[in-house]
Amino acid sequence: MDIREQAKKAARFRELHRGPKLLLLPNAWDVASARILEEAGHPAIATTSAGIAYSLGYADGQNISRDEMLSMVARIARAVRVPVTADLEAGYGTTPQAMAETVTAAIEAGAIGMNLEDLSGDDEQPLVDLQLQIEKIEAIRETATARGVPFVLNARTDIFLAAIGPETTRFERTVERLRAYAKAGADCVFAPGLTDLETIARLVKAVEAPLNILALANCPPIAELERIGVARVSTGSGIMRAAMGVVERVAREMIAERSCESMFAGATPYIDLKRMMTERNS
Repeated sequence: MDIREQAKKAARFRELHRGPKLLLLPNAWDVASARILEEAGHPAIATTSAGIAYSLGYADGQNISRDEMLSMVARIARAVRVPVTADLEAGYGTTPQAMAETVTAAIEAGAIGMNLEDLSGDDEQPLVDLQLQIEKIEAIRETATARGVPFVLNARTDIFLAAIGPETTRFERTVERLRAYAKAGADCVFAPGLTDLETIARLVKAVEAPLNILALANCPPIAELERIGVARVSTGSGIMRAAMGVVERVAREMIAERSCESMFAGATPYIDLKRMMTERNS
């Protein structure tokens, strides 16, 4: 991808976080899902690390290698015209230098942004040390700037999603981390696991940066999140798991009822997918 065109896409993606409407960002896991999301009219697409990992036979949680993850990101970025931001888990490394290498590889893959989470993988100390996470974010920002891409970094803390620490301290600790991440250079901050409208509204005001919320079954309506100032709502692995739910229902119907009837309900026509892939390769 031409670096100037990539920079334009990154700038366009950053602007989508600044209103007036909330950015409803879907997550793709392969080229077919990305092309369908693009055709539906979405102005940008994210990838889902869990969805890509599951599709390639890995458990979620940075069990897939950086190269394998970015190989799929590159396929998706080549297949669509809209900006693509990549979910790169904890960055596939534990040092600022590893983050520099990851963002360089992500830019080379065609991504114009990335998610970076702060889970350490250590049950005794589940979050990466705050100062180290700040240094990792600074390394990502400096490296991307040097490459000439206004890379959009979405810095995530899993305090609520993983229920880390006493419940009474989670909000303040989330604010502390997200404010520090924004100050270090994150363009957007992410607090997955939050579903209470009042708490989300408090967080919007407290972090003083564009806030990303994960779409969950018990989340407030999108219109309400938009009203209180949430900048972005992403779907994570939700769309992928919805698709897998269809696979499961069809499979069970075939065994239990000796029927394939549900396979045809709402299926994307063969000719449409063929057209999308033909356009992608032209």
